[in-house]
Amino acid sequence: MPPRKLRVPDAPEQQPQDDTEAELLALAEACLAGAEKRGASAAELSLSRGQGLTVTARGEDIETLEYHQDQSFSISLYYGEHTGSASSTDLGEPAIERALDAAQQIARHTEPDPCSGLADAKNLADAFPPLDLHHPWSGDTDAAIGQALTCEQAARAFDKRITNSEGSSFTHQAGSSVYANSLGFVGLSRGTRYTLSSALVAGEGESMQRDYDYRSCRKFEDLPPAAELGERAAARALKRLGARKIDTGSYPVVFEQAVSGGLLGSLVSAISGGSLYRQASFLLDHKGKRLFPEFIHIHECPLEPGAAVSSAFDGDGVATRSRDLVKDGILTDYVLDTYAGRKLDLPSTGNAGGVRNLTLDPTLKGGLPALLKEIGRGVLVTELIGSGTNIVTGDYSRGAFGYWFENGEIQYPVQEFTIAGNLRDMFAGVQAAADDIDWHRSTRAGSIALEPMTIAGQS
Repeated sequence: MPPRKLRVPDAPEQQPQDDTEAELLALAEACLAGAEKRGASAAELSLSRGQGLTVTARGEDIETLEYHQDQSFSISLYYGEHTGSASSTDLGEPAIERALDAAQQIARHTEPDPCSGLADAKNLADAFPPLDLHHPWSGDTDAAIGQALTCEQAARAFDKRITNSEGSSFTHQAGSSVYANSLGFVGLSRGTRYTLSSALVAGEGESMQRDYDYRSCRKFEDLPPAAELGERAAARALKRLGARKIDTGSYPVVFEQAVSGGLLGSLVSAISGGSLYRQASFLLDHKGKRLFPEFIHIHECPLEPGAAVSSAFDGDGVATRSRDLVKDGILTDYVLDTYAGRKLDLPSTGNAGGVRNLTLDPTLKGGLPALLKEIGRGVLVTELIGSGTNIVTGDYSRGAFGYWFENGEIQYPVQEFTIAGNLRDMFAGVQAAADDIDWHRSTRAGSIALEPMTIAGQS
């Protein structure tokens, strides 16, 4: 195994800021020493520690108050083309020694795989720009309780038809992680996340409906006021009252911003290395081919400061970069980690761990109202139910809730229907993408309008 000495970069982002991060770096060094002692030809590992607080209010009471202390460790040992991996939630020395022993034992029984192993040294990250992901909170437990209670009370007081609640929650999380390998690479990451959510039940006569709202972001200051979010959740639940059934037919479909990211998620699944090398994707050999209308641009922005999943390196230590996935409607690249790249005889795209800050550029200003006016008549989908997406064939069928709109205006809620089609046709049938993007999400897409799809409702 090559020398195990970790080369901690000089970049300020990579310098330990507290005892926890210094300990994680020291543990990484010790783990690599343990891999060397066991005769491994190469090794890589990840370590993380985090803490947080979740408060859930329901009615006038605090239903749960939970403190989180999380930690994890995973390591892979390579003996030529044989690999053994193990993990633990205990970072004590005995637990780490047991994990190392387990990885060594597993490697003895695995089949050789020429595609396994560390990323090529030339592909490892060597630049670590400031990403502005860590924003500690000055609030205490009482302040967290206040957030949850304020959100819940505002939601319940919004309208007498709000008859029940599944709770309003505030969560604060902070943590640090280290990835290191026996090539001497080490990458340190830290970040915070704040989440505010509320789920409510509205009732009127025999009609009863549930809906929710939430926001998750890196900075506490980027959360909406707790009362405002509670009122938004209440308004969404009330809007669903009096839902009707829709006639079976073929209608234009608009995916609301809250669910539109799933369409991009299906694209990523179909162009990811695992699906491609297993030949389990309807987009095999589609690089360079048109998938969307020419006005569609989809790209990832992993180095964007303050964004949801920014990182200078992926789960293999490979440098990330901003790049296009779809440009002018044409699929320009795949989503590959080191292993998948080797299976396909292609270079890694820096996507071990997924795509980071996937973005669909808007084509229409004015948000959802402008999009509905542009389309005129059809079904606005605000909730998708079940998992009916087949990445092998592209067939798509999902239960849904939404609204019938006509003359660009919402007329009434509709329920108990299914939307069906094929992802290939859905991609090609994108008519417009609105600019109502939640930039705090890991997938950033506004509301999306599609050409008519099959709606199975009442006969």
